[in-house]
Amino acid sequence: MKTKIIDKAGKAGKEIDLPKSFSKKIRTDILAKVFEAQKMIQAQPYGAMKGAGAGYSASGILKHKRHDWKSSYNKGISRIPRKIMSRNGASFNWIGATVSSTRGGRRPHAPRPEKNVFLKINKKELRLALESALTGTVDKKSLTKKYNKEVESGKVFVSAVLDLKTKDFLKLLQKVLGETFAIALKKKKVRSGIGKLRGRKYKRSAGLLFVIGKDESMKRKGIEVVSVPELKISDLAPNGEPGRITCYTESAIKEIEEQLK
Repeated sequence: MKTKIIDKAGKAGKEIDLPKSFSKKIRTDILAKVFEAQKMIQAQPYGAMKGAGAGYSASGILKHKRHDWKSSYNKGISRIPRKIMSRNGASFNWIGATVSSTRGGRRPHAPRPEKNVFLKINKKELRLALESALTGTVDKKSLTKKYNKEVESGKVFVSAVLDLKTKDFLKLLQKVLGETFAIALKKKKVRSGIGKLRGRKYKRSAGLLFVIGKDESMKRKGIEVVSVPELKISDLAPNGEPGRITCYTESAIKEIEEQLK
């Protein structure tokens, strides 16, 4: 696959060949698998406290034995464990405890903090997932499916564009991307509905991804900038789905080619 390098003025210059990693078959199954595995790296162990639901202060558990003290036989009550709140002779004031169907009882099948949530990924699968994600940034079919319209993506810029002022840089992007520029910048809006009260007040778009070389640096508001050594599947394919508006610098393309030889 060939593409032209864009200069600071927004004009197409010399033509280069993109690495073979940009024209591989997209394996959506492996891409989703690796995305979930990488997401678990930042997962925090959680679960119920050990012994939760069994720490009641009242003593005494009823028996299921005929003609015995504290027996539940001939009382017309279920056989669940009960704690004694008070008694009058052989008559007990029992309240169900411990089991999950009772008030204050333990949770059934509660999450365990010691559960191993980390997944191992084969090196070949990791490479396939990365190549699928890279191909998704230039594949028109994947991009159209993601954005529901044709968009411009996979542009390669000279490294000199990183030195431009923000307003000049945005003008350059608007000139190169055209109508795609409207959805290229990150947006945040208040969610409609009850989700506002449940910890997800805002909806955020991923916006444009700009990939730079390891020795380059840039910071722009409304654009996500990632260097090649820090590039992850979640950057190129949000939610594990191929297709994201992405631009590269010339040095980033060379580093990707060296990394995936």
